[in-house]
Amino acid sequence: MLETRYATHPEDVKKYTTDELREHFLVEKLFESGQVNLTYTHNDRMIFGGVTPAEEELTIKLDKELGVEYFLERREMGIINIGGDGVVVLDGVEYSMQLRDGLYVSRGTKEVLFRSKDASAPAKFYINSTPAHHTYPTVKIDINKIVPLEAGSSETLNDRKIYQYIHPNVCESCQLQMGLTMLSPGSVWNTMPCHTHERRMEVYLYFNMEPDTRAFHFMGKPDETRHLVMKNEQAAISPSWSIHTGTATSNYTFIWGMCGENITYTDMDMIKMEELR
Repeated sequence: MLETRYATHPEDVKKYTTDELREHFLVEKLFESGQVNLTYTHNDRMIFGGVTPAEEELTIKLDKELGVEYFLERREMGIINIGGDGVVVLDGVEYSMQLRDGLYVSRGTKEVLFRSKDASAPAKFYINSTPAHHTYPTVKIDINKIVPLEAGSSETLNDRKIYQYIHPNVCESCQLQMGLTMLSPGSVWNTMPCHTHERRMEVYLYFNMEPDTRAFHFMGKPDETRHLVMKNEQAAISPSWSIHTGTATSNYTFIWGMCGENITYTDMDMIKMEELR
């Protein structure tokens, strides 16, 4: 399944009700057993979502939707597994994917197959895909080989580790960046003080949350903030003009994926606390 979300103007978002805000920016169902659930956002034309194979393998077929012969003809893709052990097969080459392993998939890869090793504990492949102008090598990214960046502190409730997967320090890409941030127990804030980056959009996937845990994802212009109340394994679209920060009722993990004009991770427009409203 592919759902389309169109781009929105920040002046329009000021008038949105809670339901309208959720309709445009929140994706509630990504991982369903035996299903491929993808969203196409017109913000920089990113495609993101979940692939959850059970007894049978799954693939992504979006040729007619994208006007191409096969999905990755003109796209690159990042994959992070947040579920049970699985396998991704790229043009006949198998890549074993354990919990939180990642994979950068090069443009021009014709066949992409997703498998779970145990249907009772299925893999949950989270994917981000963006248009690509060049072909870079496919790279397997082992979570145990990533040296995380440590940021924040327990005093400010944002002690966290940032794992960079698709990043110039790890592998080459055209415009896709992707990573995972884990908050320590007792910490609940991410990306605060917040920022925007007018040159790139972003998608956040919140997960590793208990059923009763809720994340509050803040978005909007710095002087016109809004929020989305999110459950486990839900995603939020963040346009380039919007802040993207959040807090929750307990610690959690989230995956960030970015695309746009550059791949400079530190290209941010910081927002002063007194500017937030």
